[in-house]
Amino acid sequence: QVQLVESGGGLVQAGASLRLSCAASGRTFSGFTAAWFRQAPGKEREFVARITSTGDTIYYPDSVKGRFTISRDNAKNTVYLQMNRLKPEDTAVYYCAARAMTATTFAYWGQGTQVTVSS
Repeated sequence: QVQLVESGGGLVQAGASLRLSCAASGRTFSGFTAAWFRQAPGKEREFVARITSTGDTIYYPDSVKGRFTISRDNAKNTVYLQMNRLKPEDTAVYYCAARAMTATTFAYWGQGTQVTVSS
């Protein structure tokens, strides 16, 4: 089992930055692919960023590309999401997720952290 706890959310104005953290415990986190998702009220969950266990493969959707950066520190069992130039449409609950390298779905999820961007 892997336990994930997100932190770093909050209320900011448009154009500001936030850094989310996801602290992992349990099994060796360094062998897991990690990702961030978000879900706004009334909308489906949206993929935000993904990073492989070694950090050499990273993927973002067009909606956040160039503004968000995912990174990880395996020594600290932590994954980060640096969010710059935030927009009101980035408002959502942000979730950290993890899956084993051979898995096809994300089996482990955090409880989420709220990010609210005011205009």
